[in-house]
Amino acid sequence: MTARPRWSSDELEQVRGLAATYFTKEVLPNVPKHVAQGHPDKALYRRAGELGLLCMSIPEAYGGGGGTFAHEAVLTEEQVRAGDPTMGFAVHCSIVAHYVLAYASEAQKQKWLPRLASGEWVGAIAMTEPGAGSDLQAISTRAVREGDFYRVSGSKTFISNGRVCDFLIIAVRTSDVKGHAGISLVCAEVSDTTPGFGRGRILEKLGGHGQDTTELFFDDLRVPAVNLLGDEEGKGFAQLMSQLPQERLSTAILAQASIDRAVDLTVEYTKQRQVFGKPLFALQNTRFELAECATLRRVSRAFLDECIERHLAGELDVASAAMAKYWLTDQACIVADRCLQLFGGYGYMKEYPIAHLFADTRVMRIFAGANEVMKELVARSL
Repeated sequence: MTARPRWSSDELEQVRGLAATYFTKEVLPNVPKHVAQGHPDKALYRRAGELGLLCMSIPEAYGGGGGTFAHEAVLTEEQVRAGDPTMGFAVHCSIVAHYVLAYASEAQKQKWLPRLASGEWVGAIAMTEPGAGSDLQAISTRAVREGDFYRVSGSKTFISNGRVCDFLIIAVRTSDVKGHAGISLVCAEVSDTTPGFGRGRILEKLGGHGQDTTELFFDDLRVPAVNLLGDEEGKGFAQLMSQLPQERLSTAILAQASIDRAVDLTVEYTKQRQVFGKPLFALQNTRFELAECATLRRVSRAFLDECIERHLAGELDVASAAMAKYWLTDQACIVADRCLQLFGGYGYMKEYPIAHLFADTRVMRIFAGANEVMKELVARSL
């Protein structure tokens, strides 16, 4: 366990303890089941809602906890430290709920947010398409207005929480205007029996097993026109750009927690593992490797804490969020690789947590915008 972050408080540390207990006692025993079926049990979302762990940064007036992004950071950290790769809380709480809070009408906030906060609904956001990943301006899913409804047609892929979601924010093209000007966001309440809505296969991934990443299909899905986020069409790209810094900061938090766990696991293992008649930790190469990983951990934490503090103050800019996302996820992959090496052959065995951590960490350099795109965003600020 690392030292208490500068942005933390006694109340946040109590939340940390509650989250740690929830993951270790209620989620981890079910991880093998989640991996086998390809998705987590929705009952565990409802249980998290009962405990007050969902939508902690959403105002109490909408069923949330009335806290800040720091509460979401604590939840994310404890999920990774517990070793759970299955629950899609980062998407549900830090992303989906905040799009609703920022852009939905008052009536929609009153209707949707309490259901997300209680865990009655699981939220997802559908941006990526087979031909449009980090280039969001290239999306082709269409929403055609007909009276009081939109008819949505197209497909999305790599959608986290796609198998279990009940509430979906969809990035669509609402006009023939090229580029970002024709993009809007619409919200849909969905189920397995919703006409025009289909869930594809749960995608088999290198890591993140048990967390449902799916394809979604829309064939004239009818969405009420009032479910447009914002007061007019064509604002979707700006809305996405406004919310993405928080998503990227959440990814940086995932990365830091992965670094923390990799170092902790490896220090413990090397002090117990005997090699040439002495603990593996006693060998100079082991000590030097871990010294460097521990230094990366400390430097990463200092940068991340600064970004979290700036975000809590409403001062985190796009370039800094991009820096945090790309740099910390790069370091997380480096540390995971170096730590796995110190486990030797056991590090390659699935029964050892470091193997799963190595696989789970790799995708962080890709989602929330590929790291190459992050560097371009940073370069534009220079």
